[in-house]
Amino acid sequence: DNVLTFTDVSGKLMALKPDVTLSIVKNTRDLDVVQKLYYHENVYRVVNHGFKEIMQLGLECLGPIDSYCISEVLTLAAESLRRISGDAVLDVSHLGILSATMAAIGIPDDLRDKAMHYIGEKNLHDLTALCVGCGIAEDKIDTLRRLASMKATLSTGLYQELTELLSGYVDGQVLRQFVDVLSALENTDVASLLRIDFSVVDDIHYYNGFVFKGFVNGLPGRVLSGGQYDKLMKKMKRTDRAIGFAVYTDMLERLEQPTQAYDVDVLLLYGENIGIVQIQEQIKLLTASGKSVMAQQSVPANVRYKEILTIGEVENDA
Repeated sequence: DNVLTFTDVSGKLMALKPDVTLSIVKNTRDLDVVQKLYYHENVYRVVNHGFKEIMQLGLECLGPIDSYCISEVLTLAAESLRRISGDAVLDVSHLGILSATMAAIGIPDDLRDKAMHYIGEKNLHDLTALCVGCGIAEDKIDTLRRLASMKATLSTGLYQELTELLSGYVDGQVLRQFVDVLSALENTDVASLLRIDFSVVDDIHYYNGFVFKGFVNGLPGRVLSGGQYDKLMKKMKRTDRAIGFAVYTDMLERLEQPTQAYDVDVLLLYGENIGIVQIQEQIKLLTASGKSVMAQQSVPANVRYKEILTIGEVENDA
């Protein structure tokens, strides 16, 4: 929706790209092997009633996707967050589990989008009212509420907990894969970032399985979003499966960076009689030792430096 279009000088209708995934799906084809792609692109979307340019860095994994592919993508998503900040979390959900539960307790097809919206808002009051309006029994409503409000870390008891809650509602094989993928990450470097949260939802006409969102302390919204989008592949008349994610790099500009004690390690002052090559050689020696260097003829105002080196006769007012 709301694609930004314009007419170029030749009269042809053009559009600014609203999504990278669509372009990738359109320009690849079904293969017997998994295709692993990455991108760094700008997209244009409606944000707060206006168009905004959004910078994305992401990846897509297309083809005969298996549990390992899903775990690899989740690992890369969590590792991306860890590189951004040590205070981050990757919330993981599964739309297949949510959709199956809603179908099993009796929420009609035409109301599942609304129910999913309430779950995403953690609005258990309106979710309960919707279920009551559908004549759903209280014990079934309670199952959906418990699932929607579940927050858990990776643990050995996760499969048993989900099985006890969803027995008779969700296929055991789906639950088993969900737990197996997450359990494989339990002893990795990114395990502490992962959290199971079924209030993480997305477009059920686009995504179908794992969905996840990444958050960093100090930023007001998600900085990473992704999931399985087999339904999109089918709409594009593709027979294979896919999973991917994007980091919204423009969001990272708001992240406060630690204050640096110095702007530069070495302030290199050179006199008028010093040749260019001599200055270059001195800078090369300093940078080879891992130091940052600023070369000037005199000491600039408001520049913080650890030390001053001089070449030739200079006016040193430090």
